[in-house]
Amino acid sequence: MSKSFNFSLQDALFIGFCATLLVALKSMLRLKLGISGHSMFLMTFFYLICYGVVGRVGCISACGVLSGLVAMILSVGKGGPLILIKFALPAIAMDLSLLVFAGLFTLRWRCVIVGLIGCLAWATKGWIEDLLVGMTMQVALVQFALSMLKGGMFTLFAALMVPPVLERLKSHDLLYKESAK
Repeated sequence: MSKSFNFSLQDALFIGFCATLLVALKSMLRLKLGISGHSMFLMTFFYLICYGVVGRVGCISACGVLSGLVAMILSVGKGGPLILIKFALPAIAMDLSLLVFAGLFTLRWRCVIVGLIGCLAWATKGWIEDLLVGMTMQVALVQFALSMLKGGMFTLFAALMVPPVLERLKSHDLLYKESAK
């Protein structure tokens, strides 16, 4: 195992905290908004907070897989064991995008870009599901575009909330090391 995926105990506890809080809030706030993509708000927020505090590539994937496992064990949402993919796929896409964008932009722009890439992975998962159930390509592409638009809106709101929260944590000395600047 490479050294980049060895998390300290404090990092691992925070990743577990973010994953558990994400699933708990998602199950408690079963919002029937009728708007596709509102689940991307919580996912994007907690995944990016996790990255901002832990500051290592791989922490978002760990949080996503752990969230999926907790959701699967607690039977949160629809989909059974496939709920793991719902949580893990955007997280893995966000982590992979961090390999490319890690030092290129300011934290605010990095959060927005990485969040939108996670939203793209989430919308792509829905597009593939639509094709598997027999939708025509044109209808599936329209659904994909709508999911990306609506999910992207929630993703932007969440991604823009992360830098002020991290600054607040830093100003109160709640971050024990330099975060993902």
